[in-house]
Amino acid sequence: MQEKHLFEYAVIRVIPRVERGEFLNVGVIIYCQPHGFLRASCEIDQQRIAAFGDVELAEIKEHLRSIEVICEGGEGSGPIGKLSRGERFRWLTAPRSTIVQTSPVHSGLCLDPAETLNDLMEKLVR
Repeated sequence: MQEKHLFEYAVIRVIPRVERGEFLNVGVIIYCQPHGFLRASCEIDQQRIAAFGDVELAEIKEHLRSIEVICEGGEGSGPIGKLSRGERFRWLTAPRSTIVQTSPVHSGLCLDPAETLNDLMEKLVR
């Protein structure tokens, strides 16, 4: 029987007007240290985000792509991408007051972090 491993995750949110506190879930970042796994998955529902009014969609997509690149690490991911997976996860999930933010970090147990990421995307974003 396979052993379940601890994982941590945060929901990626777009908050077009920070002062209003309204947000749209657009992705999930998941970190599972035993599997050496750090990945983000992002999707923007064009109709739902349009309900917020004038939103800089290109800027949001750029921010979301940078999250994915930092998770991947290595060349092209800048100085943060050179940190360990755990350090990158902590940096990505640190509180911010920008248009793209993350939820508080949550934890759970999983067999397969990639499958868990897909499940969380289905439940929390789609």
